[in-house]
Amino acid sequence: MYKNEKLEQFKEFIKGKYVAIMGMGISNTPLIRYLMDLDANITVFDKKSEEELGKALIEEYTLQGVNFSLGDDYLEKLRGYDVIFRTPGMRPDLPVIEKEVERGAILTSEIEMLIELCPSKVIAITGSDGKTTTTTLIHHILKEEGHNCYLGGNIGTPLFARIDEMKPEDIVVLELSSFQLMTLKKSPSIAVVTNVSPNHLDVHKSYEEYIEAKKNIFMTQDENGIVVLNYDNEITNSFSDDVKGEVRFFSTKSKLENGVILEDSDIKIVTDGNKETVININDISLLGMHNIENACTAISAVRDLVSIESIRKVLSSFRGVSHRMEFVRELDGAKWYNDSIGSSPTRTIAGLASFKDKVILIAGGYDKHLDYTDMGRYVVDHVKKLILMGQTKDKIKEATLKELEKRDGSELPIFECSSLEEVIEVARREAVEGDIIFFSPASASFDMFRNFEERGNKFKEIVNGL
Repeated sequence: MYKNEKLEQFKEFIKGKYVAIMGMGISNTPLIRYLMDLDANITVFDKKSEEELGKALIEEYTLQGVNFSLGDDYLEKLRGYDVIFRTPGMRPDLPVIEKEVERGAILTSEIEMLIELCPSKVIAITGSDGKTTTTTLIHHILKEEGHNCYLGGNIGTPLFARIDEMKPEDIVVLELSSFQLMTLKKSPSIAVVTNVSPNHLDVHKSYEEYIEAKKNIFMTQDENGIVVLNYDNEITNSFSDDVKGEVRFFSTKSKLENGVILEDSDIKIVTDGNKETVININDISLLGMHNIENACTAISAVRDLVSIESIRKVLSSFRGVSHRMEFVRELDGAKWYNDSIGSSPTRTIAGLASFKDKVILIAGGYDKHLDYTDMGRYVVDHVKKLILMGQTKDKIKEATLKELEKRDGSELPIFECSSLEEVIEVARREAVEGDIIFFSPASASFDMFRNFEERGNKFKEIVNGL
């Protein structure tokens, strides 16, 4: 019977240690329970109040010996801890955390500890766009082949509490954000970077820091590691210079001697110039060229772990992930699509390019300090009516008007609204039979919603209620 020696050593180490867990979120709740069973001395630090987190929940954990430091000054008591589990959204260079690390505390996270102690092959996916769809495709293809897989990171369920189940022959598939990667000390055996473009500049100090965080997904690999990179993206292409192991490029624009390419409407695996057709893009269920790129990425990651038949079966039947180019309904001859995942200009641009005809675009939301200049050109090329809301509506409007000024005689109706209900009302009023209403905000959701899922679900609820 298999025994995970590293995990057993961790269990011995953590017993009786003073452990600080930052945040009572989804990923940390199973972690708290797991560490409680290992007799760690746990304190949970969270900016939310007891009322916001739920008194019953706090009382339940307190009775089991968990301590809490809550509210605006929650970090003031962060002193004397052996291990600190950072929540993804918390910067690792906060002075109070740095001071504890200098004193000797180990700074880690639920996902970092999983990768460190997991006995299975780990495939991790990051990127500015497309990582959730790519991660899901990889997971589905591996399962279709018959592999025992675990799906986690930003999607699926928190996996650390299931680490005792994992065996060397299993495969763990993780979607990782730049925040999770900032302090990663052990890279996955297969690291995937879909693309890199400006994002999360409201949290990262610079675009350069964001790029370095993405690169960190493979920086501690050895010569046995595999890195999948987008050949067509200038930044990810340059990452290849730092790869110690095997580089696997994919491209929808270039004819590579080795890699996964798009040629004559076929996705092909190329090995030393020899080509093997995987699937014709017309047989792929997902809409848009960005999803063809996602398919190429997934194929690159699993090509030596599965058969062509398993890849083809999944790509021809997979209908996509919620909130990503998701068809909601047809009403009075107009089709409504939910692309709430469109939290950056590049995401929305990719979505717009998926439709043959011009659409009615609903956009705008929380300002992550991104540049909307390029989006103006795509809006003018692909949008017949523009409906805006949120903090970024002025930026999107300005970029669109500047582009219209370059094109003498070009006009585009622009509507400004103050709520999701209002933009949907305007979209319904302005739509005619045959129109596509495309909800892709090109912005984060935090000005009105907790996350893009809540925003997308609200959109679908309102549209389905019309």
